[in-house]
Amino acid sequence: MSSETPGGHGPPPGQAPPLGEGEAEDLLRGICFKTGPPRTVGVELEWLLHDRDQPRRTVPRHLLEAAATAVRALPLSAALTFEPGGQLELSSRPAPSLMACVEDTAADLTAVRAALGGLGLAPAGLGVDPWQTPRRVLREPRYEAMETAFDRWGPAGRAMMCTTASVQVCLDSGEEEPGPLGYARRWQLAHLLGAVLVAAFANSPFREGAPTPWRSARQALWAGLDPKRTLAPDGLLPPRDAWAAHVLDTSVLCVRGEGPWHVPDGLTFRDWIRSGATGRRPDRSDLDYHVTTLFPPARPRGHLELRMIDAQSGDDGWIVPLAVTTALFDDPEAAETVYRTVKPLAETAGAGAAPRNPLWTAAARDGLADPELRQAADTCFRLALEALPRLGASVAVRDAVAGFHDRFVARGRCPADDLRDLLTTGGARRPAHPKGTLS
Repeated sequence: MSSETPGGHGPPPGQAPPLGEGEAEDLLRGICFKTGPPRTVGVELEWLLHDRDQPRRTVPRHLLEAAATAVRALPLSAALTFEPGGQLELSSRPAPSLMACVEDTAADLTAVRAALGGLGLAPAGLGVDPWQTPRRVLREPRYEAMETAFDRWGPAGRAMMCTTASVQVCLDSGEEEPGPLGYARRWQLAHLLGAVLVAAFANSPFREGAPTPWRSARQALWAGLDPKRTLAPDGLLPPRDAWAAHVLDTSVLCVRGEGPWHVPDGLTFRDWIRSGATGRRPDRSDLDYHVTTLFPPARPRGHLELRMIDAQSGDDGWIVPLAVTTALFDDPEAAETVYRTVKPLAETAGAGAAPRNPLWTAAARDGLADPELRQAADTCFRLALEALPRLGASVAVRDAVAGFHDRFVARGRCPADDLRDLLTTGGARRPAHPKGTLS
């Protein structure tokens, strides 16, 4: 999610020919999974902006605005956007290799850190801001509408919009043919492996100055939103059919127009096509925009956008989830083995789509303290370390992955455990666990 508003090309909303239901389904099947051999990789990095010397201090609005101006003036290779709470997001261009993605993004981050440092600010890689309460600084119609829609489900929406940050790994959809690099297998792997990634990289145990029961409070917030909008599609259908049905059967978050955007309550996109309930029927730009308001753990946008990983601390902490995920998806040997590793884990974890099933709940709550997730993560990291040389990863990248494995995974820990130790007076103190799933 960013301050960009995709779908803005062509005539203004309501002035193009309306879509038919079959036409909308065909468009979604055609644009969501663009198949071919995996060749490119990208990463979207969200950062909280903190006072460099006093990170608990609320950054004044005028300083966030100055930061936006300074960073926008930089000649970055990545696309730059800002989130509702002032978080900064860098979205890399599709790169021809893992190392090209790492090198381009690292160069951009060096420039960004220098610009922010001149203002006394620093980018913070945390899944949820440990101290700040939600405060929206962007006043765009998109976020006014989102706030209205999410408020119907409780306070999680405002917290998600204004205090969370992530590492989103973007990979090609995959080949048309079946096999470890086939798009159907990769789509399934995204949801099977997703809980392991949540657990291994959980990095948000605090909110608003207090410990939470979660190692990934960010994942808990996402699961607390509008249940359909953040849910994975039906896993029993073929991926293209499942995604098309999911998009059309999810409620419309907003209808763009002059003045405040209309926020209907419970109107699905399919019903909008059939009824024209808002005074007009939707067109292609409305469908494109509607897709940007869906936030499942994995979102097909021609490529696969994996959205379940907390932002990571340190200057290069983001490299580890990028490298591990790319290795497990794009190396055929690793992809086949990891699929066999995580499939039984998911099958025995109980019913329900991600992220509202017992496996994903355990990942967000327990991290790698869960013994099954720990074992799966250990296997995944070992497979990634074997695959990274085949993908041309540098010694520095491989060392970063190995160091993360030794520091966290091999010990049944995740970054949230270190953060909890750091921020809790008197050492680690584990709050009581919630019961049930993330619902």
